[in-house]
Parts: sequence; structure tokens; C-alpha cells
Amino acid sequence: MAGQVGSVLAVVAVLAALAAAVVAVVRLRARRGIATAMQRATYDVLHTAALAADPLRAGLSPSTAGKAARHLRTLVGAAGLTIADADRCLAFDGRGSHHSEQFAAAATRALQTHRSIVLTSSDLPCDQVDCVVRGAVVAPLTGPAGRATAALVAVADDHPAPGLVQATLETARWAGSQLALAELDSSRERLARAEVRALRAQISPHFIYNALTAIASFVRTDPERARELILEFAEFTRYSFRAHGDFTTLAEELRSIDRYLTIERARFGDRLQVRLQIAPEVLPVGLPFLCLQPLVENAVRHGLSRKPGVGMVSIEARDAGAECHITVEDDGVGMDPAVFAAGMAETDDGQHVGLANVDERLRSVFGDHFGLVVETAPGAGTKVSMRVPKFHPGVRA
Repeated sequence: MAGQVGSVLAVVAVLAALAAAVVAVVRLRARRGIATAMQRATYDVLHTAALAADPLRAGLSPSTAGKAARHLRTLVGAAGLTIADADRCLAFDGRGSHHSEQFAAAATRALQTHRSIVLTSSDLPCDQVDCVVRGAVVAPLTGPAGRATAALVAVADDHPAPGLVQATLETARWAGSQLALAELDSSRERLARAEVRALRAQISPHFIYNALTAIASFVRTDPERARELILEFAEFTRYSFRAHGDFTTLAEELRSIDRYLTIERARFGDRLQVRLQIAPEVLPVGLPFLCLQPLVENAVRHGLSRKPGVGMVSIEARDAGAECHITVEDDGVGMDPAVFAAGMAETDDGQHVGLANVDERLRSVFGDHFGLVVETAPGAGTKVSMRVPKFHPGVRA
């Protein structure tokens, strides 16, 4: 009997301990969680805004407007909400969709006048007996530059109150800034593509001339060598002028550089020496297309071509944790750093093959901390370094 009582007491003790542990965990979670109504409201607003921001940052289309409309209606607190451009309603969420044509016409007026509009029931005649629409607030989605191509229409099931008006105006202003950021991202992408095209146009004339001249010198004396050089030249130009992709891998860029150096060795012979130190771990790293080859060409063209005797080009790629560190160094003639900096600040005119272009593209893709670092002095050669993150959003080779 005493043993049974002891067993029961042991079970009760265990259950009490578990209950105390559960209470402690609940209290701990309560302390760590959002404790006040204001904090909960702040979280809900920011979370909903983040959900609406993702599609808006992709630009305005029927698809992205449809994904954003539900979250924007939640932010405004309207019975219904539509996003309209100058021609039509792109998306609708909630009640009042049968007034789409009237909302689209009001959005057009708001975009033309650059002013918000408050509509009442007299502005929205309807033949449906059970229509709940009693008004609407129309606000242009204006970005920082003051230009708007779409409008937000918040539907009210009563006369539009001042609170709805203010909420709609502030939400429209915020959504307009997201669209402006989307346009900025698109402009950066177009600029990056234009810079690549400019770099191709800048590099190709002098290199093609020199390559064909070198190949021609072997046509009679060494036809097999000439054939090999023609194939290398064809592969190099195919890669340089490819029509797809803003990014490549370090491995692909090095493969193209090898072809380039093969052709340049045909010109310079034993005067051109090359040293490679490449960590295998960084070969798959993604980087902007044609951002390494111009550094090597600059080393050959301006560092070694004017140096008497043998010259060395060293290419190194090191694994540095979350980054890949790449350097291109030559022991050529070098130059005055002040003169070099002045040339980099101006438009590339061929004196420094594509270095300013590469620097701008690296900063545009990875941020201002990832530009080129150039070390040079007269008679001391030139060393160009860059840092590339191993993983970066949007960089897919």
C-alpha cells in the first residue's frame, strides 16, 4: 500500500514539474513576443507593406498589380481597391469591381491633373440595387521625380472619411516610391547592358587588328599554328560577343582570357610570360560578364607592350571566406598614379582599356565597396585588385 502511495506521489510530482515548465515556457515566449497592441499593429503594418513591396519592386503590370492590390487594400482599410493606369484598371480587390470603368476614368483625370480626387455617390451612379459603393478616393502613385503613370483607387462603403483619404494618400505615396525604385533597378540593368556593349565596341577594333596580323604572319611559315590561332580567335570572339547573360563564372572568364593570351603570345613570343594562381574553390563564382579580360588586356597593351625585354602578367584568384579576391598584375612600365586617376575619372578613350567601365559595373552590381583598387607607379608596373562576393542576390551565371 505504501509503495502504491509512493508511486502516485511520484507521478503527481512529475506532472507538477511538467506543468511548471510549461508555464515558464509560456511566460518566456510572452516576454519575447510582441507584448502591446501598438507593437502588434506596427508589426502588422510593416509585414503587410513588405508583402506589397515585393511585387511592386518588379514593376507595374496586371500580374504584379494583382499581387499587390490585396495587401494595399489592407493597408488602406478600404472596402475595395483598384490599381489603374491611364487606360484601364490593372487589378481589383474587394467590393465595387462593377464600377471599374468609372474608377479608370477618375484615375485618368487624376494622372492628367497630378491631383487626388474624392468621389461621392453622385459621381458613381449605379443601377444595382445592392451596390455598397458610396464613394472613392483616387490618388496618383507619384514617385520622387513627381511623375505618375498609375493611380490607387480606394473604395468606400460610406462617404469617404478624412481617415480614408489620408490613408490612401500616404499609401499611394509609399507605393509610388516602390515603383520608382523598380524603375531605378531597371535603369541600372539597362545601363549595365549598355556598358557591356560599349566595352565590346571599344576592345574589339584594336584587338581584332592585332590578332589577324599575328595570324597572317603564320599562314605561310606555320599553317598548323595559324589554324590553331584562328580557332582560338573564333572561340574568343564567340564568348565576347555572346547575346545572353549579364553574368558569367570566373572559370568561363579565365577560359576566354587563356584564348586571348594564346593569341597575344603569337605576337610577343617569349617576351610575354604568364603566371596563374587560381584556387579551385572560386572557379564557380559569378561575376559581371567581361570584367576580368579588360584588366588582362590593359596589362598587356599598356604595361608590357612598351617594356623592352621580357614582361610578366600574373593572375591570381584567392578564396577569402565569403569573397573571392582577384588580382591582375604586370611588371611593365607603370605610370604616375595622379595621371592614371585623372584618366579613370574621364570617359575611357582607350588609354586604360575598359577599367572605368569595369569599376562602374562592379559597384553597380555589388555596391560601392567592391570597385577596382589600382596600384601603380612609373617603372613599377601595375596591380589591379577586385573583391567579388561568392553569393550575391541577382547574380546568376
